[in-house]
Amino acid sequence: MTQIDGGGLERKFCPQDATLIVKDGAVVEGYASLFGKTDQGGDVVQPGAYAASLKAMAGADRRVKMLWQHDPAQPIGVWDEVREDARGLYVKGRILTEVEKGREAAALIEAGAIDGLSIGYRTKRAEKDARGQRLLHDLELWEVSLVTFPMLPEARVGAKGESPEAGLMRELAEALETARREMAAE
Repeated sequence: MTQIDGGGLERKFCPQDATLIVKDGAVVEGYASLFGKTDQGGDVVQPGAYAASLKAMAGADRRVKMLWQHDPAQPIGVWDEVREDARGLYVKGRILTEVEKGREAAALIEAGAIDGLSIGYRTKRAEKDARGQRLLHDLELWEVSLVTFPMLPEARVGAKGESPEAGLMRELAEALETARREMAAE
């Protein structure tokens, strides 16, 4: 494997099975990143990739920013909880509806027009495997955004009040689309 280090700020979109849940119109929670999932750019975030960054931020009394569409001029809320677990990077926070873009974001999410999560980060340590995939081992996390188009098709927000049947149909459609892409690649 080839060792590589990153330079500038990068963005990574969460896979769709890491559903973001919206509660009471403004509280959101879910996974901003899942370990072991290959994104459309061929990158795979490894377990522990955020640990050093989260520890450093906590030590400096800083927070991961909640942005709208990765725009640093448009913070729309706060992440009250950001942590790694066995599955990935879990986030829970509040969209600030007192802010104009926050109100817009909450309305768009509730209507189902916006349904993606994406991370903004700098790669500190990565390597390429034999297949050319970049394995991300150490990331400096800067922000988690609510976005229109996630890089991984699996990165979606669960709409408030979505019925279990609608969720199952969405999951079935996603599974069929994944199978179609895999068959087309063969």
